[in-house]
Amino acid sequence: MAAKTKKSEKNRSILMISSEMVPFAKTGGLADVVGSLPIELAKLGMDVRVVIPRYYSIDPAKWDLSPTLSSMGVWMGGELEWCSVYQTRIRDMVTVYFIEHHGFFGRDGLYHDAFMNDFLDNPRRFAFLTRAALQLAIDLEFQPDVVHAHDWQTALAPAYLKTWFGNHPILGNAASVLTIHNAAYQGVYPKHHFPYIGLDWKHFHADAFESYDYINFLKGGIYFADLVNTVSPGYAREITSPHGGFRLAPYLSNKGENFFGILNGVDYADWSPENDKMIPQSFSTSDPEGKRVCKRQLQKHFCLDEDPKIPIFAAIGRFVDQKGFNLLAPAIERALDTMLMQFVILGSGDPGLQEFFGRLPGKYPGRAGSHIGYDIALSHLIEAGADFFLMPSLYEPCGLNQLYSLRYGTLPIVRATGGLGDTVENYAEATGEGTGFTFNNADASALYSTIGWANSTWWDRPAHIKKMRERAMRQDFSWDKSSAQYQETYEKIIAAKRKRDG
Repeated sequence: MAAKTKKSEKNRSILMISSEMVPFAKTGGLADVVGSLPIELAKLGMDVRVVIPRYYSIDPAKWDLSPTLSSMGVWMGGELEWCSVYQTRIRDMVTVYFIEHHGFFGRDGLYHDAFMNDFLDNPRRFAFLTRAALQLAIDLEFQPDVVHAHDWQTALAPAYLKTWFGNHPILGNAASVLTIHNAAYQGVYPKHHFPYIGLDWKHFHADAFESYDYINFLKGGIYFADLVNTVSPGYAREITSPHGGFRLAPYLSNKGENFFGILNGVDYADWSPENDKMIPQSFSTSDPEGKRVCKRQLQKHFCLDEDPKIPIFAAIGRFVDQKGFNLLAPAIERALDTMLMQFVILGSGDPGLQEFFGRLPGKYPGRAGSHIGYDIALSHLIEAGADFFLMPSLYEPCGLNQLYSLRYGTLPIVRATGGLGDTVENYAEATGEGTGFTFNNADASALYSTIGWANSTWWDRPAHIKKMRERAMRQDFSWDKSSAQYQETYEKIIAAKRKRDG
């Protein structure tokens, strides 16, 4: 009997819907997760299909996209919208489908224009994506056991399953999972878009989609989903606390045992110094010489003084309030004024912060470097060559860069919030134990003091740095444990749905 159940679990069919996915389109950690988790689930024997938009930036020739459906009709707001569908395979394990609709996705940018203004038709764009993904399953006769939606952009999927497709021969048996990667982004839009979404107005109420007379995509998805999870246990606790959750705490709490956190994993095929093809020399705990080579190359790239004895502090990310770069700006300038250290940063976002970090090399020649924008190869070099990695986030659902940093022996300096608190073990000065440096207060002085603590440890207790670096590199945040938790989650809601449906 047990063997039969195990076989059933392995043969599960999963339909994932997302607005982004590595390597095709990315703005944040959502893309990394959707790029990795389906592969890990496929390794467990599941048939995983992923649906994303075919944005203008996704070149069909580059990614070997082949036509799947030249024309597919999708009912939206009582009328048909027409689109095309392409597909490709990743690692010969997961099929990815691309919804092509030139009116919605044939433009620069995923969610915003060049001035970071939301596209005004975002509610229609992503309602269409979600409904089209379900229509695609019907047209391909792909019968999913679970439909797994990600963030507000696809949070309509659970509602569509329960209202439109409850008795459908293809979709009627599908359970729904909604993963929240960032509760701050909820998809709040004027209610005049609701008829286009295609749901009955009876679902526009305070427990579901209505929020202060606006549509709230994420809130409605929470209401309808069979199970909701977020991307770390710590963040799950934070957003169900009385003052957490960006006003979603009571609705998440109402899910009871059907809301919890599963920590994101890391794809060590891409992020591990032993096999990283983007760094000048590989390294490991047993052969650390390559890290010194990477540090030298990093100093050369940013025109820093090429001195292996001086510690390099680094940061990578979007210059937004959430990531704490407003704390970092005054803290790092004060640190450069008072400490023997170097600093490099890679990122973009807020124009004022871009200007601030962009002028640091001129103010601190040989000691500071900046690259405004994003460069994947440079991000690998920074992770490999730096000594400390700064993540002063005001909140952080999971965080991935601190996990990359641990693997590369680049000790994280983090605010102990969400997934950062779950994954970084604070330095114990008495023993040298720990994997990084943590602080609690969300202010620049606390960050400055923690930078100073790390810097003094570098100069005064080098044996502790070596011990921490080796301990950090031995940490295992691979997808193995997390994908098994998702598998258990799927089984739980499939069983519950079948019991409920009789």
